[in-house]
Amino acid sequence: MTEQSMEPVEGAAARAERLRVFLVDDHAMFRAGVRAELGAHVEVVGEASSVGEAVTRIAATLPDVVLLDVHMPDGGGRAVLEAMRRTHPQVKFLALSVSDAAEDVIGLIRAGARGYVTKTISPEELAAAVRRVADGDAVFSPRLAGFVLDAFAARPDAPVADPELDQLTNREREVLRLLARGYAYKEIAKELYISIKTVETHVSNVLRKLQMSNRYELSRWAADRRLV
Repeated sequence: MTEQSMEPVEGAAARAERLRVFLVDDHAMFRAGVRAELGAHVEVVGEASSVGEAVTRIAATLPDVVLLDVHMPDGGGRAVLEAMRRTHPQVKFLALSVSDAAEDVIGLIRAGARGYVTKTISPEELAAAVRRVADGDAVFSPRLAGFVLDAFAARPDAPVADPELDQLTNREREVLRLLARGYAYKEIAKELYISIKTVETHVSNVLRKLQMSNRYELSRWAADRRLV
């Protein structure tokens, strides 16, 4: 694309700059696919497959937008957001996940993501979403936007923080959500790429923190909060 034209309107020139994007996802093949599809639209300045790696490398590269997976073996996108938002508020985050669960969407938005799209999005739509997030807009698919509206409209005067929920780690919330959906420990372990023993430990911690005695109480508690 040779551009000899002299139409350097300031805004157009700024938009012509390639956005610097960072990819966080624990699947290397997926990252490679996103990089290949977005390469014509943005500059992919780095990648990470874990929370710890993401926090270190995002701080080092300072991208415009981070495409953030929600569930990863050592935690999730929320952990990355919580580690980065206060120290690097200029970096914007767009969640890109297979999950369309309301709890995931709301949790990421509460943590500071500017948008949430699922992995069924087309490359063109994803490139447009990245641009809009970089420009300061919020971006959701219509169904996911409904979750956010419902969550905040249902309790307009309620504080964003939920003291009981906030005492749980991101991984404990993931285990709780799956438990409330009726998953067996073995299925939770497979879903989250952790051992059954680790699942048991997380469930034990959740029970202790919420002062409950069994998974049925946990499931009812999660359903009451619309976490399922």
